[in-house]
Order: sequence, then C-alpha cells, then structure tokens
Amino acid sequence: MVSHAAHADTAAYPVGLRLAGRRVVVLGGGQVAQRRLPALIAAGADVLLISPSATPSVEAMAEAGEVRWERRRYADGDLDGAWYALISTDDPDANRAASAEAEARRVWAVRSDDADAASAWTPATGRSEGVTVAVLTGRDPRRSAAVRDAIVEGLRDGSLTAPHFRTHPAAGHVALVGGGPGDPDLITVRGRRLLSQADVVIADRLGPRDLLDELPPHVEVIDAAKIPYGRAMAQEAINNALIEHARAGKSVVRLKGGDPYVFGRGMEEAQALAEHGIPCTVVPGISSTISVPGAAGIPVTHRGVAHEFTVVSGHVAPDDPRSLVDWEAVARLRGTLVLLMSVENIAAIAGTLVRHGRPAGTPVAVVQEGTTAAQRRVDATLATVGERVKAEGIRPPAVIVIGDVVTVGTGTGR
Repeated sequence: MVSHAAHADTAAYPVGLRLAGRRVVVLGGGQVAQRRLPALIAAGADVLLISPSATPSVEAMAEAGEVRWERRRYADGDLDGAWYALISTDDPDANRAASAEAEARRVWAVRSDDADAASAWTPATGRSEGVTVAVLTGRDPRRSAAVRDAIVEGLRDGSLTAPHFRTHPAAGHVALVGGGPGDPDLITVRGRRLLSQADVVIADRLGPRDLLDELPPHVEVIDAAKIPYGRAMAQEAINNALIEHARAGKSVVRLKGGDPYVFGRGMEEAQALAEHGIPCTVVPGISSTISVPGAAGIPVTHRGVAHEFTVVSGHVAPDDPRSLVDWEAVARLRGTLVLLMSVENIAAIAGTLVRHGRPAGTPVAVVQEGTTAAQRRVDATLATVGERVKAEGIRPPAVIVIGDVVTVGTGTGR
C-alpha cells in the first residue's frame, strides 16, 4: 500500500479491512455506490444499501441478492452494528448527519462529498494475479489512480517484478509461452509477466531475444538449440530439460516464437510434462501467420478479395513422400495462402501450385524477419518468386503470402 498525504498532520494510516460477514452500510445508490459495491461484495461484506433510488447496475446487484436494499432515505440509527460505512447520498444534510452518527458510534466512514469530514479514505485499488494494490495520495484522487495504474500495469507486463517465493520443490511449474513474431512489444502481457517470474528460460532462436536482456541476473537462460542431446532427438532433449528443471522446484518458461501450437511442437512438450505429472500453463502468442503480413501492410483477408486464408508449412517439399499437404487441393483455393518455413522450397511449391491451376501471375510477397528492425519485403509472382528469393538472398525466418491481398495493402512496413 502506498500512502502520501497533502499535509503530514492528515496522513492516513493504511490498513486492509477484512469485511467478510461483517455489516457494511452504503448510503446512496448512485455512481459512487456503483463503483464501490463490487469490491465490497467481493470482500464478502454483508452490505445494506439505503437509498430511495439506484442506478440500473446497483439495482441489478440488489435483484441478484448481492446486497440488501431498503428503498428509503437515511434515518438516525442506520449505522447501528456497522463496521464500515460509505456515505454517498445527494443530500448534504443527510451526509453530515450520517457522518456524525458514524463518529459517535466509532464506525469508520467514507464520505464522497467531503473527504476532510470523513474518518476514512478509499484508496485507488487494482488487482493483478492475486495482488491487491491500494494507493492513497490524500486529497488528490486522480494522482492515486495514476500511481495505481502504473503499479498494476508494471505487474501485468512484467516491468515490475513481484516473484512468488516458493518453499517447496513441488512448486515446480512450466509455462509454454508464445513470444510472438519477433518484436518484443508483441509478446502478451501474461507471457511477459511469467518471464519476469521465471527461474529458468529455455528459449528458441525465433523467440523475442531482446526480452532475455531484461531478465534478472539469477535467471538461467538456456538456448534450446544448444542443449546437448547426443543420440537422443533434439526435441526429446528439450522435453527432458523442462522436466528436470521443473522437478527441481523451478519456475520454467519455454519461450517460443509465434504461438506454441502453430508449428511449434508445443503439444509434444505439454504431453511430455503431463506424463510426468508436471503442471503446465500454455500462453498463446501472436502468430507470425497474421502479424508479419500485417506489419508489411498486407491483410490476410479483405472484403471482396479473400474470404479465407490457409496456413501451410513448407518445410517438406511437395514431392517429398513425407509431405502431409494436399497441394492440389490447396492450389484450388481462391483465398490467401500463407506459407511458413518455405524459403528453401518456395520454387518447388510455386511450381506445384501453378501446375495444379493457380495462375502464374498470382501476387506473392516474401517478408523476412517481420516485425523486427531487420524486416524487409520482396514482391513477386508465382512465376518469379523462386528466382526473386534467390536473387535477393532471402533467408529464414520469412513468411510468404500468396494471393490478391498482396496488392491490396498499403505496401508499407518497416
């Protein structure tokens, strides 16, 4: 709790009231009550609302049985048995009388019309992951709200670190975090927060690397590509590393590019963890399939142009017997085609699409290292994309967009 008063002699003593099952009287059913009642209800208070009228939202709380509502004005004696009171009527005389009763009965009371006459002040509060932040700045509620917002936002995005102090090896946990397409600002709020709480981070090459520099010195960062695996498969070695660190009671983040379940082998890792009884949280990430084209000024769908978009992995060539893609069916689609992991095989893929009916003049855009400072875009057609990729020295990671939407967009980007 943060406290700062305008004058030292009026400084408030910060405290958290445990109101579960205790009587709280709210006088007035207007906007102030509408804002304050949810927190009182969440605290389990036995709320008595006294007001001749109420806003629709407050009325709904009463109809749902969350508060008891007596439709009348304040009367002397209403605060009998109360532990806390919120005085917020539109009648100054009633507010003064209720405040005097609260003082006489030693009931802590908040007044919405005159903070100086109240015996308690309501802090600006916010919550994030089980943490309640309450801020008091005396007579400056706007500053209280601004400080509260800054703290809560910092907790949510990970810029303020508030670790859970675990005392048990059983507290080991793994989070499969989708880091987004590359720009560190495009990781989700939840993903960034989990990163800030991690003991161990096992990162992919395509994850948002800049975020790793922000981690505290005690965090162990492991490059997934450099985990020694000998005769074992690389993925099996990564699974084993996740299990080993979690069993040691560590908070482990598996930081992946894009989304963990879009060609990211996230389910293989989740299944391995489940087999060993290790808790796992999956944090979706912004997939490069839509974000990279968007960053390059290309909409994957557009009214009157494309009512669908299809995502295909091109890491296996169309004529390879291991391929699971029905390229003939893909060629017949009229919408947008987004290819991942296809730089090496783009010439063969383009030729296959043309052979099965996609026009050779279909626009193609290749976006390398999308959303990062190194982003660049190369435009071509199905007939020329193979040569253009080679001539321009395009290298992974790159997203390839095929379809008329390529010429619809702004053509801008980084």
